[in-house]
Order: sequence, then structure tokens, then C-alpha cells
Amino acid sequence: MEHSSSPNHSSSSFKDLFQTAVQLIHWREPKKSAAAFSLSLMVLVAVATLSVISVVSYLLLACLCITITFRVYKSVIQAVQKSDEGHPFRSQLDRDMSVSSESARHLAEQCRTHLNWFSVQTRRLLLVEDLVDSLKLAAVMWLMTYIGAVFNGVTILILADVVFFTTPLIYWKKKP
Repeated sequence: MEHSSSPNHSSSSFKDLFQTAVQLIHWREPKKSAAAFSLSLMVLVAVATLSVISVVSYLLLACLCITITFRVYKSVIQAVQKSDEGHPFRSQLDRDMSVSSESARHLAEQCRTHLNWFSVQTRRLLLVEDLVDSLKLAAVMWLMTYIGAVFNGVTILILADVVFFTTPLIYWKKKP
């Protein structure tokens, strides 16, 4: 199943991804939103208490436990019922997940554009091309030192996760 890899397809997939994220955050489908919120919060709390390597290992181990159990269960059911359904994950195994060279080039071009913009802005701010902008950056970085003294990065991500998922829900429930 080859997808079109034109720039329009890339931007439409980004828009689809953005719309899906907005639907999750606005709780349009409460079960999916609850699952996404719970999973993201669980992963962030795990990263706050364990190393990233441990969290990734535990998540992959849990995934393997589920898929192996399901595969063995289906094999036992097929043996008892003497059916020939085949591998339970055959459709996922047969799916083409390769990235086309056109998509890779387009993504690399976007990354190059953003990296160039970032390097120009960094040079402009750090080498004081505009004194006012550089002073604004200095003020923000000074403020960030105080925020960094109180919170670490994962704590800020946990707070952002909670705010992103609860604020729209509270807004819609309290809306007149």
C-alpha cells in the first residue's frame, strides 16, 4: 500500500494528526482521551522515577507479554476448534511500512529549513544583532533558571500533560 508522498500529502497527514490530537485533548471520544491521558501520565511519571531505558524496556516487555499471550491463546483456540485462521497478526505483518525516498527527502528538507532558521536566530540573538531581542532572551533565560530550580523537565511535562487534558474538559463542563 504505497501512499502519495507529495508535500500536500505530508501537510494533510500533519493536519490529520493535529485534528486527532485536538479531539483527544477536547475529550470528543472520552474512552480514547482517558486512555491517552492515562498512558501519557503513566509514562511521564515512570520517566520521572526511573531511567528512560528502564521505562522503554518495561513498555516493550509489557507489549510483548500481551502479544505473546494473545498469539498463544489464538493458537490454542485454533488447535481446539481445528480451524486454520493463521497468524493473528498477519494483516499487520503484511502491511508495507517502508518510507519512500520522496517522503524521506521531503522530511529532510523540512528539517534542514527549520535547522537553518534556528541557527540564524541563535546567531542573531547570541551575537546581539538587536539589543532589545537579546535582552528579552536574557530575561527569559534568567526566569527559566528560577523555574528550573523548582521543577525539573519531567515535572514540567507532567504538569503540561495534566493541563492539556483537564483544562478543555473543565472549560466545557463549566461553560454557561
